[in-house]
Amino acid sequence: MKLNKLDWQKLQPAIIALIVVIIVVSGLIALAYNFSIQQEQAMQNQQNLLNAARQRFQSSGIEKATITEYLPKYQALINKGFVGEERRLEWVDELRKQHQALKLFSIKYSIGLQEPYKPSFATNLGGFILNRSVMTLDLDMLHEEDILQLTEALSKKNKEVFMLRDCEITRLNAGGSLSNQLIANLHAKCELDWLTLREPAPIQPTAAP
Repeated sequence: MKLNKLDWQKLQPAIIALIVVIIVVSGLIALAYNFSIQQEQAMQNQQNLLNAARQRFQSSGIEKATITEYLPKYQALINKGFVGEERRLEWVDELRKQHQALKLFSIKYSIGLQEPYKPSFATNLGGFILNRSVMTLDLDMLHEEDILQLTEALSKKNKEVFMLRDCEITRLNAGGSLSNQLIANLHAKCELDWLTLREPAPIQPTAAP
């Protein structure tokens, strides 16, 4: 069947309507597809947030258990003077008390500047900073046990943390007798490492752009 010009004129509105319907349907299909993609992305984002919330909840439980277990020990270290600012006056005061209690010969001491300390036995401090201050002791002694008694007495007080790093002993009275309690036979020059642990610096919140 052959259509003439008049027939095309009659069909023109229907053709135009069909084209419009096709365009509208195509647009709706595209919108539906985009909406479906957005919904999938939104669902995935919600799932990610849920997983992150679960991880935070589990981590908070672990952190709470860790804090409950170690907080008393950490507080004990603070009270002991190992964590925080160094307590030089307490160190010197305790040294004088123990020196007098043991009735030792005269003693001289000096304390150097505090400096960072990285010993081989403490490789991972979790952000804490270990510092030391070196105290030099010059002590006349009757016998070698005097310096051991002094350091053991300081250690038994359990108030400060130190290590006896080096000790050089020289004889003063070659012909002296250990039975003479009034004459020093030996001289000790020792170095103690007084240790303190500094807490990590708090993380500063970043300013919003």
